Amino acid sequence: MFVTHPLIKEQTLERRAYQIAIATTALLKNTLVVIPTGLGKTAIAALVIASRLLNEEGQVLFLAPTKPLVEQHSFFLRKTIKIDQDEIVALSGEIPPEARSKFFGKKIIVSTPQVIENDLVSGRINLENFVLVVFDEAHRAVGNYSYVYIAKEYLKQARKPLILALTASPGSDVERIWEIITNLGIQALEVRSEWDDDVKPYVAEKDIEWIRVELPKELEIVKNKIEESLKFRFDKLKKFGIDAEELSKKELLALQEALQVKVAEGKEELFEAISILAEILKLLHAVELIETQGVEALKSYLKRLLVEASGRGSRASKNIANDPIFREAVFAALKCKEEHPKLNKLKEVVKKQLEENKDSRIIVFTNFRDTAEKLVKELSNIASTSKFVGQAEKDYSEGMSQKEQIEILEKFRNGEVSVLVATSIGEEGLDIPATDLVVFYEAVPSEIRAIQRKGRTGRGREGKIVVLVTKGTRDEAYYYASIRREKIMYERLLEVKRKLEKGQIYFPELGQKIGVKIIVDSRELRSEVPKILKDRVDLEVKTLEVGDYVLSDRVAVERKTVEDFVESIIEAEKLFSQVAKLRAAYQKPVLIIEGQNIYSRLHPNAVRGAIASIAIDFGVPVIFTSNPNETAEFLIAIARREQEERKRSVVEHVDKTKRTLKDEMEYVVSAISNVGSVVAKNLLEHFQTIEKIATASVEELIEVPKVGKKTAERIRTLMTTPYSDADKVQLE
Repeated sequence: MFVTHPLIKEQTLERRAYQIAIATTALLKNTLVVIPTGLGKTAIAALVIASRLLNEEGQVLFLAPTKPLVEQHSFFLRKTIKIDQDEIVALSGEIPPEARSKFFGKKIIVSTPQVIENDLVSGRINLENFVLVVFDEAHRAVGNYSYVYIAKEYLKQARKPLILALTASPGSDVERIWEIITNLGIQALEVRSEWDDDVKPYVAEKDIEWIRVELPKELEIVKNKIEESLKFRFDKLKKFGIDAEELSKKELLALQEALQVKVAEGKEELFEAISILAEILKLLHAVELIETQGVEALKSYLKRLLVEASGRGSRASKNIANDPIFREAVFAALKCKEEHPKLNKLKEVVKKQLEENKDSRIIVFTNFRDTAEKLVKELSNIASTSKFVGQAEKDYSEGMSQKEQIEILEKFRNGEVSVLVATSIGEEGLDIPATDLVVFYEAVPSEIRAIQRKGRTGRGREGKIVVLVTKGTRDEAYYYASIRREKIMYERLLEVKRKLEKGQIYFPELGQKIGVKIIVDSRELRSEVPKILKDRVDLEVKTLEVGDYVLSDRVAVERKTVEDFVESIIEAEKLFSQVAKLRAAYQKPVLIIEGQNIYSRLHPNAVRGAIASIAIDFGVPVIFTSNPNETAEFLIAIARREQEERKRSVVEHVDKTKRTLKDEMEYVVSAISNVGSVVAKNLLEHFQTIEKIATASVEELIEVPKVGKKTAERIRTLMTTPYSDADKVQLE
């Protein structure tokens, strides 16, 4: 039986009672839908979209975190929704901003959130006419993710707002669940599990098999060496009164942050403890690779660590590289020929599956790209295999473009590729209905990721899940943790649902604008600051040659996070070059350093030396802010002071080395005290040369628009007073 609806194509959507029930709720209130992968989240979205467009005049925005998902959803909607196909468009960052604008009037826009966020901040798009926004993979709506800003702007701008949020797993942390609900203005929660009566008929069986392997002796030797190196560092920490041996990775990171605060407060003796903790975290990662991945992944990591230590890397990397015990571990790893037994087990599992069904589709999940490369190489001898990873993040990491990702998925669907080796990008939402086998090369502690991975099989037909586990290692602990957290997640979701039904509803506060303008560099849109400013000021987005924010004709601000600033100290030439250009282009440049724990990577004296040089040698004031909100408040305060109190206009200056003669003339004249860019242009238009301005009388100067007697007299004083007498003249 199929859904019958004026805006849904015949025989495209199977009629399922649970989908109809969820869609009914979603049409009445802003709704978060939590339902296992493979049970039709997009079908629910299609039902809501069709009903909303039928009953309301307006547009629909469908957001998904990656381009492959955007392409998948737009294809599904074109196949399902009965409107002109040209009225459904897919947008991503690969389409230039000026080209995107022509699509903003379409009925259904499917897009990555970063695109919409940037276009909202720069004022290219308005959400007033959108009657529905769908947030796919809504568990991402936390922290600074684009969904948070878009939801806030949508609820503020839209005449008839409605939000539908979709996820298979928002997590078991009740605070995180409430954060998602708060950020998206959610009023109702719809939850289904595979065990619910109305869902059971549509859930294919999943056979889950654990395969346990022993860690080989050669790898055990390497592991023991690294653990010996770890023990030495844990003992060093005890001299500071810190016992950290039993702490988890999360607890170690929290401890590191707490110590950074103490160093910032003046307890510099703890700086060494911070560095030791950084070393411990790096060594723990090496142990994890040995236990769960094998020697090739370990060698790649050790190589990167040593390269980092030999260059301008962190103090932690250098200390590890100089540790004799660690060097013994490196030599033992280099001599190690025995691969992790997981690899052979994986090959056996894949071979067996293909022998049983040569047309099988298999996905192998791994946490690490190095391992993915290795597995593709090994499995290619058995079947047509391809990797499926995200875009490159670092120089040593070979990623895939979004176009390549889409092409590989299509090959997997049509059978050209039988085995897909995927990192975390393959966990979310991708519709691969014919996957017969999913292999976890290592377990994951996150219930969100575990649910996403399991959802890649059993979609429409029986599927199998194999989890490879190394005995007595974190593999076992991780898998048990994910199972426990999945159970807790459903319990907590039901608690939240009950509270929502009692009327606990949230809508974001709406800000008030003030009458100042700020120019922001387009590359700054990645930060939170422009989003905060957008609510308060007239924000203009440009690609600036110098600085990140222009607040007047003489004030520009370079913003650096603490991490960026510390990194730039290591490359001091680049930092001071930026500061010098800022100083040359603007009369009153400012550097803002945003964040906390500035002494986390470098010794406090190195950091203080760089700041002192910027302030004293370059004459650039340094302002410290704790977060993006405080940065925005400082920018607004300076902009108001310049524009409201001093009546200065906002003018972008170019890098002095790239100025035209016209730019240079305007810059020289505008540098005169009380003469801004507007008056400078008026003077040059009137007199044409700086020489004539310099020789003009007070009466001649007053003839120029916006030049009063006081300004004219100041110019004459400046142009006629001998330098030897200048210190006796007090300018008002």
